[in-house]
Amino acid sequence: MARCRFLPEAAADLEAIGEFIAANSPRRAESFVAELEAACFRLADTPGMGVARDRLRPGLRMFPVRGHLIFYLPTDDGVEIVRVLSGKRDVDPLL
Repeated sequence: MARCRFLPEAAADLEAIGEFIAANSPRRAESFVAELEAACFRLADTPGMGVARDRLRPGLRMFPVRGHLIFYLPTDDGVEIVRVLSGKRDVDPLL
């Protein structure tokens, strides 16, 4: 089984996304964060699904999920999740 490793920034991003959504809907927050995490684990099995974003960082790839962007690096045994950000943000300085 492929490995999905979350960098501390990505884990903090998921927590912040959950907290933001939970202010209006705790159930939706839980289900959406679970959806984002599930997408990350799918990327571990198929790291080529995302779009190359080498301009931001060599080897970096991006995969969209409902208005959010998962940034990750393929590894020998899966993926390393770098950040999970809203597509509305200026992501360049965050990467």
